[in-house]
Amino acid sequence: MKNYQKYLIVAGIAIDVIITIFLFVISIIMLVMIGKYGDTREAVNHANGLILFLLNNTTIYFWGFVFPLFVLLAGNIVLLVFYVKKTSAKENTKTQLDDLSEEQKEALKAELLKDLQKNIEEK
Repeated sequence: MKNYQKYLIVAGIAIDVIITIFLFVISIIMLVMIGKYGDTREAVNHANGLILFLLNNTTIYFWGFVFPLFVLLAGNIVLLVFYVKKTSAKENTKTQLDDLSEEQKEALKAELLKDLQKNIEEK
């Protein structure tokens, strides 16, 4: 079950990135067209295809591209905050001795012995 969750999370992130990049590209093209020609009417004369349609229908452009972009970015920020809280909570939990493997226990034991010997030599 955990593998399916990982695949779903990766697929969701990939879809989110693809949609965000698409919305950014369309918005940048629209801004460049208007900026290049200085006026929306002049940009319409030089545009074609989807950009021409969006320049003529600004309401569709706003609700179809700009608003979803802001919603996606706000959602990503909220999810990032929750993820950071979750991972920082995991890091703050103390590890119990039973949670360690035998190799980790031996390494910890050797490290503690070195520290004790160092403390004895300093005294």
